[in-house]
Amino acid sequence: MNAPVDVSFFARAAKPITSYRPYWAKRFGVASMLPMSRAEMEKLGWDSCDIILVTGDAYVDHPSFGMAVVGRVLEAQGFRVGIIAQPDWTSAEAFKALGKPNLFWGVTAGNMDSMINRYTADRKIRSDDAYTPGDVGGKRPDRAAIVYSQRCREAFKDVPIVLGGIEGSLRRIAHYDYWSDKVRRSIVVDSKCDLLLYGNAERALVEVAHRIAAREPIERITDVRGTAFVRRPGDPTAEGWIEIDSTEVDMPGRVEDHINPYLTTSEQAQAQGETCSKEESSANGRGSVRPELVEGLTNTSAGASTGSARTGMDSARTEPGSARTGMGAAIQPLKFVPNPALQSKRKPPARDRCVIRLPSYEQVKSDAVLYAHANRVLHLETNPGNARALVQAHGEGATARDVWINPPPIPLTTAEMDFVFDLPYARSPHPAYADEHGKHDGATKIPAWEMIRFSVNIMRGCFGGCTFCSITEHEGRIIQSRSEESIIKEVEDIRDKVEGFTGVVSDLGGPTANMYRLGCKTPEIEAACRKPSCVYPGICSNLTTDHGPLIKIYKRARELRGIKKVLIGSGLRYDLAVKSPEYVKELVQHHVGGYLKIAPEHTAGGPLSKMMKPGIGSYDKFKQLFEKFSEEAGKKQYLIPYFIAAHPGTSDEDMMNLAVWLKKNGFRADQVQTFYPSPMATATAMYHTNLNPLKGISRDAQRAERVDIVRGDKRRRLHKAFLRYHDSNNWPLLREALKTMGRADLIGNGKHHLIPTFQPMTDGSYQSARRKNSTPVGKAVQPVAGRLLTQHTGLPPRVTGAGRPGSPVGAGKRKPR
Repeated sequence: MNAPVDVSFFARAAKPITSYRPYWAKRFGVASMLPMSRAEMEKLGWDSCDIILVTGDAYVDHPSFGMAVVGRVLEAQGFRVGIIAQPDWTSAEAFKALGKPNLFWGVTAGNMDSMINRYTADRKIRSDDAYTPGDVGGKRPDRAAIVYSQRCREAFKDVPIVLGGIEGSLRRIAHYDYWSDKVRRSIVVDSKCDLLLYGNAERALVEVAHRIAAREPIERITDVRGTAFVRRPGDPTAEGWIEIDSTEVDMPGRVEDHINPYLTTSEQAQAQGETCSKEESSANGRGSVRPELVEGLTNTSAGASTGSARTGMDSARTEPGSARTGMGAAIQPLKFVPNPALQSKRKPPARDRCVIRLPSYEQVKSDAVLYAHANRVLHLETNPGNARALVQAHGEGATARDVWINPPPIPLTTAEMDFVFDLPYARSPHPAYADEHGKHDGATKIPAWEMIRFSVNIMRGCFGGCTFCSITEHEGRIIQSRSEESIIKEVEDIRDKVEGFTGVVSDLGGPTANMYRLGCKTPEIEAACRKPSCVYPGICSNLTTDHGPLIKIYKRARELRGIKKVLIGSGLRYDLAVKSPEYVKELVQHHVGGYLKIAPEHTAGGPLSKMMKPGIGSYDKFKQLFEKFSEEAGKKQYLIPYFIAAHPGTSDEDMMNLAVWLKKNGFRADQVQTFYPSPMATATAMYHTNLNPLKGISRDAQRAERVDIVRGDKRRRLHKAFLRYHDSNNWPLLREALKTMGRADLIGNGKHHLIPTFQPMTDGSYQSARRKNSTPVGKAVQPVAGRLLTQHTGLPPRVTGAGRPGSPVGAGKRKPR
């Protein structure tokens, strides 16, 4: 028996972004750089801009910078696009620099969330900003998207504001804000924008731009996927939608109709579309469960919250004619069946006309259980193939309004991805940022650009579903891949056009290095799936793991004329990699620059289950392959494992065991990553509510899974200290903790001990690998000649011969982090 599957949105023809008739201003041609001043506009022959983009990042015309992609995509549609980058937000004057936009403002905080960009995981202000010339901090405000929107409104009140970027994506519903330690309203309400575009927004942006250009009022643009906006109660544009009430945990959506228990056995079977005859049942090909009931069981917005209520019905339903022995033969379980008179009313409504009403902002603000429930529903409705619209009330009385969130955007096709990445990017920062020599490598260097200067983005999205990560919430879990020809063409462009290229491509990757062209075996399965991860708790049987297309690109890229080395710098999903030993061999023997970064994140099952990460056994399997193929190639290479401290679900004992594992394996973590509760992430919901949304939400304490949360500076410092067990500044804290935990046996001067009994003189400071915070004030530490600062100082430096004439260019040139 197969349950009915909704028609896949992927099967419907989404209008290609290249199929729109260009706007009349296309006659002005293509700009070498999108203008940032009136003088640049005049050189292009413009009297005004159709669209002005405001961003918290410096303007770098490169496809790894979201604002450059948005600008070039709109330019290709024929619009005149100007950019205001990192404006002075203390007044509206800087927002008037390019004049009044003819169509709308496009606002973003930048490539990073502004709060994460400005503050460390310990809520301390950062002294630097990788997206600013000279790595200077303080060039953007807190919650930049809100501030910029307010200033745009002040500058030109009647111009529509379209908000986008990752800051908007992660705040599209009421969300826990780590920095203020409270639940904040949707950014649509706080910014007072007219429209929010979340996720990869090219498709929605192009449609919205052309509709506004056609003089359609922006308040009527309410049917675009991947958008969020405000609706007032009684808005006529909401007519025709079927609302599913999910404002309470025990109201998960559609509930089964009442049944008539007085029907005979034969009538009960007939009401279910079945028969009492086993032979007739087999002949008709009928199963024991009707498709409508399967839909009712799986299609609830709260997931597991109704599981126990219906398990009894499922277990009571037995195969007609099955043999019974003993006492069970005389006892027939009571069967509840639907009333035949109501059969016509049981057909589930079409998903594309359903909207799920989440608990209101006021409810989730005061009720942790409802917050966890809303977070769970949001994540269940993220597959573009079956997601329904969401609505959340904000305010009461005269201030009441609904934040309406349309289903996620349809992913770009390979042809559309090629179109976006093949646009005429200058691949460099705007000339306004050049130093006195006209270069971008000196005092005005932009670190984020330097990092991706010689890299190629080959795909988007991630189906890993790690609960602490925001990639899935923003880019989605459907992998969008470029074609091989487009990727190779970009490598050749870097070789031929980018100044300073030495023959080393720093990365061929994306959010995850080895998910290129991976996905479900069939579109039908992909469109119907509601799993949060395709690789947890194990790799889904419906997931393709063929790394062949990626191997082909690696080989072709490294064989290009003038290419000396192609490195892989993106994070690697090693549990997928071990499914293709051929890929691991190609990677290890040709694309590792001595060190390879991977992220087991932890060794204990408790925190790993809350992260939705594989067990440490997968790391061990990959390590065996890595060492085998390194030895075959005659290379000394090392794995650099990353770990997270203080993640929800992590006990002190878990961190202690991780520290023991690190010492046993000879790792000394230099730069420590502490859990950072980003808005809307599942792990953040755990942090705020002490509940596990992955297991279902219930007010019953016996059914709901409680999560151990690491709060408070002292305990967070302890978990970080375990990762840096080798730092003598941490030894006093660790000694106290180990004694309290009854593990004083780990204190001693032997190799099997975690920390020594002696204590050298220390100043109690923390030395970070970050350039500006790496040494205490007043102490200048010069690196030892031949010593390479790495993520893990316990590893030996690479022997590359970088200083010898004729040595491979770029080998051993990794910058200290």
